[in-house]
Amino acid sequence: MSDAVTRLNSALEGRYAIERELGEGGMATVYLADDLKHERKVALKVLNPNWLRWSAPARDSIIFFRDLFKGDRDMDSRRRPSAPKTRLCGRFTHFFALMAVAVAACQPAAVQVVQERDIFVPNTISPEAQQVLRGLIQARPYTREVPAADDLDAWRQTHAAMEAAAENNVEQAIASQRVTVTEAELGGVPVLDVRPDDWINNGKVLVYTHGGAYTLFSARSTLGSSAKMSRATGLRVISVDYTTAPFATWSVIQDQAVSVFRALLAEGYAMEDIALYGDSAGGGLAVSTVLNLRDLGLGLPAAVVLWSPWVDISDAGDTAYTLEGADPTLDYESLLYQSALAFTGGLDLTDPSVSPIHADFDAGFSPALIQAGTKEILLSTAVRLFQRLEGAGQDATLDVYEGMWHVFQQHSIPEAELAVRKSADFINAHLR
Repeated sequence: MSDAVTRLNSALEGRYAIERELGEGGMATVYLADDLKHERKVALKVLNPNWLRWSAPARDSIIFFRDLFKGDRDMDSRRRPSAPKTRLCGRFTHFFALMAVAVAACQPAAVQVVQERDIFVPNTISPEAQQVLRGLIQARPYTREVPAADDLDAWRQTHAAMEAAAENNVEQAIASQRVTVTEAELGGVPVLDVRPDDWINNGKVLVYTHGGAYTLFSARSTLGSSAKMSRATGLRVISVDYTTAPFATWSVIQDQAVSVFRALLAEGYAMEDIALYGDSAGGGLAVSTVLNLRDLGLGLPAAVVLWSPWVDISDAGDTAYTLEGADPTLDYESLLYQSALAFTGGLDLTDPSVSPIHADFDAGFSPALIQAGTKEILLSTAVRLFQRLEGAGQDATLDVYEGMWHVFQQHSIPEAELAVRKSADFINAHLR
């Protein structure tokens, strides 16, 4: 056995056993020694190879093992408590013991728990979408980890790394969509002013609030979306480069979005000349922005388009559980939970200020188009938002796509082309 395996077996003190040695690719199978009933395969992932003190083959590895759970009705029924920390402590009690000794053995390896997913590729989606989905399955983006909510230095590093990684795609998007991009400031908030290279000023404008769990990305790194929508609608798009959490919390971020609208009104636009769209957390921000504009007496945007909106950051809803193993891109515990904490700054995750699905829609809302896919954990969130709007007598449309994942509109597939075209048509119809 390698030194890595010997050291880990020693650290586990006989409670667990490694079935075979870490080989090429760093794979191993680990079993709990306890006599437990339920068998479940999950993954222990080393986050940073520089922290690892195992043998070289273990670098960048994922150690797959079988966690044998005690029989508990929460596991059998897949009911989960509302508080993520409680859920993890109850659901992975034995696994967390393994994590603790693994961290000690690695001195000081960082680990993250993810459940291995066997994701189905349906033949009812386009061949292009099937190919993209297979690529996502292989890449396993749902295993992405983010820092603890209050680790500012780690967030700076994470944000910078993701911005750098996106730069090549940004340049491609600008060229392929044939847009001009200008850095500007509106209401003291940095924005990108995106226009088709053949833009004709019709006195209308589209505001974009980008996604990224409120903690990631920027107006620049999400130009793939804003450039595509600028080309599809023919409109000037103002992409709001709001300060991401944890460097700002919900109130500052929402105030920045409102400040952009105030500046556009000062430029001479009327509310009926302005539409709004957002994806994921940007969809949540878009909903909050409409509500804040309404409550401030500034009026309502002409229309709002929401792609997979994250309007409930508390991990509630049917598909948060039923599609947990089918979503190829998102995981609440590893990605979204710490981002939610960073965004709220201590506010309860169900507070309407941060989870606008719980807000009052009776007093008015912009005509809304909500798009989602059947392969994302936020599908129920989209359905629930539609039900809230419809129940309040608002003009809302729910547009769900077979076999599509979170914010699929960013990909070059027929389903995305259709969704973007419908979004553009919806926006332009309400701006006339």
